[in-house]
Amino acid sequence: MSLETLDGTGAQDEQLGFRVEGMDCASCVGKIETALGRIDGVSNVQVNFTNETLTLTRSTSSRNTARDIAKKIRSLGFDVQALPASEMSAAPAPRHAAHAHDHAGCGGHHDHGHGHAHGHAHDHGHDHGACSGHDHAPASASRGAPSTPPNVSMRVEGMDCASCVGKIETALARMDGVSDARINFTAETLELTLASGGPTQLGHIEKTIKSLGFGVSDVRRHDGSAPAAPAAASTARHQRWWQTKKGKHVLGLGGLMGSAYAIAQFVPGYAEWIFAAAVIAGVLPFARKAFALAVSGSPFSIETLMVVASLGALVIGEAEEAAAVVFLFAIGELLESVAAGRARAGIKALASLVPKTAVLLDAAGGQREVPAASLRVSDRVLVRPGDRVPADGKILRGESSLDESPITGESVPRQKAIGADVFAGSINVDGVLEVQVEKTASDNTISRIIQLVEQAQSSKAPTARFIEKFSRYYTPAVMAIAALIVVVPPLAMGGDWGTWLYRGLALLLIACPCALVLSTPAAIASGLAVATRRGLLIKGGNALETIGRVRAIAFDKTGTLTEGKPRITEVLPFGLFKHQQVLALAAAVESGSNHPLAKAIVAHAKSLDVAIPQATGASAIAGKAVRATVNGSALAVGSPAHAEQTATLTAAHRREIDKLEDGGKTVVVLFDEASKNVLGLLALRDEPRRDAREGVAQLNAMGVRSVMLTGDNRRTAQAIAGKLGIEWEAELLPQDKLRLVNEMKRDAKVAMVGDGINDAPALATADVGIAMGGGTDVALETADAALLKSRVTDVAHLVALSRATMANIHQNVVFAIGLKGLFLVTTVLGITGLWVAVLADTGATALVTLNALRLLRFKGAPEANHGDDAGRPTTLSVPSAR
Repeated sequence: MSLETLDGTGAQDEQLGFRVEGMDCASCVGKIETALGRIDGVSNVQVNFTNETLTLTRSTSSRNTARDIAKKIRSLGFDVQALPASEMSAAPAPRHAAHAHDHAGCGGHHDHGHGHAHGHAHDHGHDHGACSGHDHAPASASRGAPSTPPNVSMRVEGMDCASCVGKIETALARMDGVSDARINFTAETLELTLASGGPTQLGHIEKTIKSLGFGVSDVRRHDGSAPAAPAAASTARHQRWWQTKKGKHVLGLGGLMGSAYAIAQFVPGYAEWIFAAAVIAGVLPFARKAFALAVSGSPFSIETLMVVASLGALVIGEAEEAAAVVFLFAIGELLESVAAGRARAGIKALASLVPKTAVLLDAAGGQREVPAASLRVSDRVLVRPGDRVPADGKILRGESSLDESPITGESVPRQKAIGADVFAGSINVDGVLEVQVEKTASDNTISRIIQLVEQAQSSKAPTARFIEKFSRYYTPAVMAIAALIVVVPPLAMGGDWGTWLYRGLALLLIACPCALVLSTPAAIASGLAVATRRGLLIKGGNALETIGRVRAIAFDKTGTLTEGKPRITEVLPFGLFKHQQVLALAAAVESGSNHPLAKAIVAHAKSLDVAIPQATGASAIAGKAVRATVNGSALAVGSPAHAEQTATLTAAHRREIDKLEDGGKTVVVLFDEASKNVLGLLALRDEPRRDAREGVAQLNAMGVRSVMLTGDNRRTAQAIAGKLGIEWEAELLPQDKLRLVNEMKRDAKVAMVGDGINDAPALATADVGIAMGGGTDVALETADAALLKSRVTDVAHLVALSRATMANIHQNVVFAIGLKGLFLVTTVLGITGLWVAVLADTGATALVTLNALRLLRFKGAPEANHGDDAGRPTTLSVPSAR
């Protein structure tokens, strides 16, 4: 359950993890974070709402033990369970993206850099200050990330709305040694840093959260190492609503209310006593939670307001209404819990994709069933037809169709053979496969997608931050108005004290900002869930908001708008050289490069069984050529523009190059650097993706300008752009693309779409960087969003989803504020009472959540209407573009 780490001073920190059950909304996260933050010796509190886990760091010199922390969480009303060390999940430490752009560009300039395998580091400049310290994947620069990673995590269950998060955060903030508490409402997890040597122990944190009425479990201490595989869901999370504590509470109160109404028909005098008993029995759990919250620093919680209002109504003789208030509030809490559970369903489904067991093959070929989580790199596993692949790996033997829809969202199974990569969770359709494990359970694609989604859900969008700030003033302001309503009319106008006390109590129930605070995170969580289901990974609410405001998108050509699989169409030898000689020499020079053009040349040579000689001293001229010594001759393969400067290009050479480029082909020149003689030309064609034209048209229909930026020659660029109907700019070096993106940003929000390897500076500079990577490491880590299906239409779906999410947020905010304002007026005027006030709070919260869940039915961007202008490309009209 705990791991110990040394800080720079030699002091020891314990990293704890808990499973916290009972979190129903983002406010529960805040309650836990606040309570644990006040425990001495506890820091880096992080709550993951979706996974219902909490992590923190505890100083070993602290007087507060792990048991004390768990006890603290229990005091907040949550169920807490300590996580065993095997299930500990360390949040990734802040990192900067190292974009391995082996090739400074692409296309006609042949701008690939042999020997740049390690890439160059580029810090992303996107503003993630919105993220409240949550760690982002590398592409989303971790500016706001804490210097110390969280060392304690736990699952917090029972959070029904946004105010739950605030309550927990407030309670944790009052605890000495607790810092960086992060609650993920959707994942139901909490992560924090617990300082070593402080008075706060893990048990104190757990006790505080439970005292607030939340469940705590899977308490984990970790050391920042690679996260473990997603823990199995607790049994509580699979309970039917009537089996939960809240469900039983509602059923019990309903029985008492029904009994009271039945007795009122025969013995009216006793009905009041039963209503009073219902009030007392119903309000006790809320009263305990309200007291714990007040002690933890959240005196203005909805529980406090509800307890005061119901007991006040009981005192003034309104027992029936008081019982109704408690009953309706309990129903509202249950509805919020059910709605929150639906929002978490997506991430739970992802975690269940990886099989529990795998068939391990030993050296002698024997088979043995083992837990999939125990697989190690280089292990060999057998995958039979119908089985799910247990780990990311490479096929050693066999051939089969694999359904990768759980990972990429692609519904059509892909045929794979020896040497092909496979993803954990994909389904083997027909053949028998022997797979070599290349990633452990904690590092496979499914686990990393889950981690990215959880981190995204933990981050706070700009709108959410504004609303949270607003809500801090809203509740005290309404309480002040309620106090004035009770006191001023009787004193100033001689009003009846009982009447105005009743109205003041009703007004208290309108003071909770749950619906307002939940309006944004609920929509963001739903938007991220539907994006993940469609193979769109978005790293946080900040990115999700920004994408919808994008008015211009710059596309890299190779591998983004095109398939990224160029094929040689012609090899033209000159002088005494023959076709196969030119191909062999070019392949030798290119043999060490990973650029698509280089790979195409080498692959073509191998397919013809051409003997490729050994090359030495290979080096790259960024964006221009690759050089190497072959058979004692200094040779280069580069763009025609580079060859024109460093070799002797005749008119005949130039005519052939022009003819090939006019056909939309990319031409590279093989020449001898010593004699300057051209030895041959190689022409390659990279076809546009089948959906590229439709994707560009969809973006145009949404008012988003699309521009193709390429290092290829102008003729090839124009030919590709003509097929797609897109603006273009050609013969660009990486710094040119960077400059153009900066110029485009002067007028509007700009997104850059690349393959996750090239164009790192432009991806980092754009307001939103989008990587097309088909599930590769780069696609998962490079930019602010990744398209696992590598479809251009998914860029349009991304923009449409962002706009739909923001529209949903605006609807929720207007509805929440409007409903509160309406009932505030009707309550003051005496038109509505306690019953309606409760419905105005819990009903609004439930409706806001249900409205956010409508996003789960998002169908994608509408199909484009190809107008007459389609297919008429123009060069990019940016000042100083050349």
